[in-house]
This record gives sequence, C-alpha cells and structure tokens, in this order.
Amino acid sequence: MSDKQYFVLISAGGTGGHMSPASALVSDLLARGYRVELMTDNRGAKFSSMFEGVKTHVVKSGTIGAGIMGKIKGVVNLSLGIVHALTLVKSLKPDLVIGFGGYPSVPGVFAAQKLNILTILHEQNAIIGKANVFLAPNAERIALSADNTTGLDREETFRSVITGNPVRPEISVLHDIEYPSFSDTDDMYILVMGGSLGATVFSEIVPQTLAQLPEEYRKRLKIMQQCRAVDIDSVRAVYQDAGIDATLATFFDDVAGELTKAHLVIARSGASTVAEVSVAGRPAIYVPYPHHKDQQQKKNANAVADVGGAWVMTEAGFTQEALLTRIETFFQNPGSLSRAAVHAKECGKPDAAKKLGNLVTAIMADLSS
Repeated sequence: MSDKQYFVLISAGGTGGHMSPASALVSDLLARGYRVELMTDNRGAKFSSMFEGVKTHVVKSGTIGAGIMGKIKGVVNLSLGIVHALTLVKSLKPDLVIGFGGYPSVPGVFAAQKLNILTILHEQNAIIGKANVFLAPNAERIALSADNTTGLDREETFRSVITGNPVRPEISVLHDIEYPSFSDTDDMYILVMGGSLGATVFSEIVPQTLAQLPEEYRKRLKIMQQCRAVDIDSVRAVYQDAGIDATLATFFDDVAGELTKAHLVIARSGASTVAEVSVAGRPAIYVPYPHHKDQQQKKNANAVADVGGAWVMTEAGFTQEALLTRIETFFQNPGSLSRAAVHAKECGKPDAAKKLGNLVTAIMADLSS
C-alpha cells in the first residue's frame, strides 16, 4: 500500500446482525491506518457504541414492507436516502465504499456505484439478501461468509471471495480460550439471547422449562437471559419461584464476557450470533426465526448442527417437553456439551475481519498501482 491514507466509507444499518461485522472490519481497518467513516440509518445509529470515534452520517432508509402502503413508504424512504447519499458521497470522496447488506446499506453503496467509486459487498448469510442481489452486478468484489452461499449468478460468483463473517476483536480472542469445565458437580451456565427481533418465545418457554427440573439440577443453574422489557418481570418471577439463579437484561453490554462463562447458548440463529458463538466454541440450541421467506436462519444453524456443534429446534418444536428432555440429557451426560463445543469451534472463523481487511488492502493496492 502507498503512503496515502485511504478513506473507506462503511455503509451499514438496521440490526446488530449487519452492524456487528461492520464494526469488526472498522477495527481492523483503523489498525491498518485507514481513515474510516460510517453511513447508516436511524436504527443503525443506535449502535454507535460499536463505532466509538468514527464519524457517522445518518441517511434515510426503508424496508420494502408488506402491502401497497408498506411498499410505497419503503420505496419513498429509500429514494430519499439515495438522494441524500449521492450528495454526501460526492462531497466525501471516499476511495472505497463497503456495504454490509440489508436495505440500509443501499443508499451509500448505490450512490458510490453511480459515482464510479469502487464498492465491496459483504454477505453474512448463506443466502444472498435482496439488497446485495440488487447491488452485486456493479460491485468490485462480493465477500461471503459461507462457502455454500446461494443467490449469485455465474459472473458474480467469479468476483466473490470467502472471508467468513467478521466478529469483533473481543469475540475473536475467545477462540483461544478453553471451554469451561462442566462435570457432574459443576454449575451449568446458560446464556439465552433473543436477537434484535426480541424472541418472546424464549421468555415463554425457557424459564417454565427450567423450573420443571429436579431441585438438584435447578440449584446448579446459572442463567443469563436477554428479555424484552415487557417480559422481564414475569420471567424473573418464574425463576425466583423455582429457586434458580438468573440475571435478566434487555441488552448485553459484554457479550464476550457472557460467552466466556457459558456452557450452553440458547438463541436465534442470525448470522452474527452464529458466527460469534462458533468462534467462541460454545454449543448452542438454535431456534431459527420462522418468518423469513428464505429461511436464512435455519440454514445458518444447520451449518453448525450438521457437524455436531449445535442442535436446531424449530419454533413450533421448541416446547417445554422437548427442551426439558434436552437439558436433562446435558446434566446426565456432561460430555455431550464438551464434544459439541469442539465441533462448534471448528465452524468459527476468528480471522474473518482480517481476511476482509486483506481484501480491502489488495483492492487499494491495485488502485494505486
């Protein structure tokens, strides 16, 4: 790379599933000496703590919703965002724009492509999302998280490279930390994460299930559970009545710290969640979000379950009876969790942010040659 300080604009927004890998790449690029700024939407701006010290530009965005009015509103907001982004990108003059999928990434990447600025796309899921399908024809490179990703045409596949799904530095280091001891006498730490879409089903099923365990098992439980604010009091009451040690929160400030202690994770299977849990080498029960048409979360979870690192339960099959049987089995056969932890770690890609950063550096080197 030349002595010039290259300027990279990150275009991401919406949910933590898009913002988390964007944040991981930002950390890598800053360490390499790049100038980095962020373009996001109002929802993405709520994740500002992940981008401390990074200048942020907020533009409108819109998901193409259901029904005629939902589609009209989404298109209008997206169009306004693109107009704003065109002005911003023209003024900022970045050397490269990187989009992380989802409709909030469209304004920045689309504007860059219209202004003949190089773009890279990153896809977190094993099925290419609609936003990236739209932007892919004019992208310089498409970085993929999985080697079995579907949805690209033949020419786009030639321009794709597998980097993995970047995880933040504090998660990446967990790859080298051993799975915590779990035997017939150890406490079992269970981390329950609902994802950005809430997952009230965990509040309804998990505490009531664990309350049915024999007292000898309940005394050995340590629960850290993410709950929606409207559910937290009722969930706390169930745990207290059952004598189970539980800590509840609407948001985890230190996911890495919680993963370090966890013997088992119960979670949705968004791409970033699966990436982080796998890098940490923690066995999981994944309950994929059931309402995505392409069932992207099911495919994410199956990739780990197929090698023995997780168990997948559909939301319809995520019943108290089914979960109780599985948790009792873990207590009776502690080695099953330790073995699953090994297989989960095999799926982890702790160097994904570095690989994506290497791709950026290679493109910048070509630009300066």
